[in-house]
Amino acid sequence: MSARGPNREGCARPSTAGDRLMDAPTYKNLPGSPDEHAAAPFAERHAVLIVGGGAAGITVAAELRRHRPGLSVAIVEPSDTHSYQAGWTLVGGGVFTLKQTQRPEQSLIPSGVTWIRQAAASFQPEENAVTLGDGRRIGYQMLVVCPGLQLDWDRVEGLPETLGRNGVCSNYSASSVEYTWHCINTFRGGSALFTQPPMPIKCAGAPQKIMYLAADRLRQRGLLANSGIAFCLAGDTLFSVPFFVPPLQRTVDQYGIGVHYRHELKAVDGPARTALFTARGPDGEAKEVALPFDMIHVTPPQSPPGFVRRSPLAAATGWVDVDPSTLRHTKFSNVFSLGDACSAPNAKTAAAVRLQAPVVTHNLLAALDSQPLPASYDGYGSCPLTVALGKTVLAEFAYGGKVTPTFPLDPRVPRRSAWLLKTKFLPFLYWNIMLKGSEFDIRHRERQFA
Repeated sequence: MSARGPNREGCARPSTAGDRLMDAPTYKNLPGSPDEHAAAPFAERHAVLIVGGGAAGITVAAELRRHRPGLSVAIVEPSDTHSYQAGWTLVGGGVFTLKQTQRPEQSLIPSGVTWIRQAAASFQPEENAVTLGDGRRIGYQMLVVCPGLQLDWDRVEGLPETLGRNGVCSNYSASSVEYTWHCINTFRGGSALFTQPPMPIKCAGAPQKIMYLAADRLRQRGLLANSGIAFCLAGDTLFSVPFFVPPLQRTVDQYGIGVHYRHELKAVDGPARTALFTARGPDGEAKEVALPFDMIHVTPPQSPPGFVRRSPLAAATGWVDVDPSTLRHTKFSNVFSLGDACSAPNAKTAAAVRLQAPVVTHNLLAALDSQPLPASYDGYGSCPLTVALGKTVLAEFAYGGKVTPTFPLDPRVPRRSAWLLKTKFLPFLYWNIMLKGSEFDIRHRERQFA
């Protein structure tokens, strides 16, 4: 395939200014290798190479093409299906169908952007290259790393074998999210467990959001009194932003949910309907605790993707090492990262990506033009906490737990309007505005009219 490659319709695109930026040879010997052992030539070269075609990758690609139509941009993404994962809580809660949250990846690739349908295997930032799973090397002038994070199902013994049956479900997998609704809809009383692993995880509120929806379903069917619901979380607080803990505690109390802090899931025996936890006391002493269940919703442990963790781009934590404000790599000035894979200490949510993408876009273009970086990210994230069917606490916050509400209302109060935002407006915003690269920021728009 040439550096220009096919577009979405499979037609060759004319040479662009971005292509010409890459005309000069940029590959050289691998670090530390003898001069005679030259690195493999590039199969393709692009002005901007984006690793990851999820929310972050598509949005940045669309914004780059909108700001600079002639730029050569390529996305490395192996998946054929794109999912609006923020909607999976509602799938598990019986509000959405899985089909409503998915679209073909090809339909979302911006016009003029090359889609490389492969997985990335490794990075060679000193060479301005990415090696794919099939061995090809792709060259770049600027690199954007946003492959998401890794779901570590295997870290819970027995979980992969029983997920999707024996009452074991999870909203974190497209293959099992519909089974979550089956478990809730067919539950007739007994023990229902909901787990949360150590942080960081994507959408930290999701493990308890599905629990509240399940509890409200049981309440409506008159089954709540015959049900023992327990929230087993590895941490020692319901939510990382203390401002929003009181309404969540009231919700827990109203449903009669038992909360087990410092309980980390270690094993699941599906046929025996038993979950094994490592429980730590206030003094740090650990012991094993076995809890029976009739259904269990598991949030798997999560970590940086292996090919990121093992790369020169990774910080000590394994995430892509970026400046939390500019989102540029701390060592390689032509590398940016956003979304779940980057080291910025914000909540890993789609709302964060929506504000990170314009920052990366404007800073990348400035770097491409050898100009100072003009944009900064304040750590904004949003977590619409569905505490009941039709009621949501709209938690919005920035770095340091600073509360940053969009609307002039007490954000701790569960509201119908926030439920409509979660179920109606945000999906529309995602598919029709955010992924189109329009940089629509409802917080700023609302403040303009306040």
